[in-house]
Amino acid sequence: MIVDDSLTIRAMLEHIISRDPECQVVGIAADIDDARSLMRTSHPNVITLDLTMPGLGGLHFLRELKGHPHPPIIVLSSSAKDGSVEVEEAMASGAAACFDKGKLLSAGPLFVSTLKKTRDRMI
Repeated sequence: MIVDDSLTIRAMLEHIISRDPECQVVGIAADIDDARSLMRTSHPNVITLDLTMPGLGGLHFLRELKGHPHPPIIVLSSSAKDGSVEVEEAMASGAAACFDKGKLLSAGPLFVSTLKKTRDRMI
């Protein structure tokens, strides 16, 4: 399941993920409210979550889910650099992995590999 407020990023993620025959996008949400509904109906194995969105952001959503059963979440952010405060907060709030949005085009296969490894740890 993809959760991102950017139409461009949602389309890019759907394209990158769908190119792998072992992966399927089961839902796409533009905001946290849509994500909550989709989680109940689509039962995703993994969620990709934009950390910075209008309204309730990704970090708030991560904290909301912490302590409740939910699929693993890969956080996407344009500032997701190893050791950054944002990454540390996301990981402490329950993210399974973080990935730099700026590297999606150049490192699509690495992103899909991260997604599959995250999914496989939970199955």
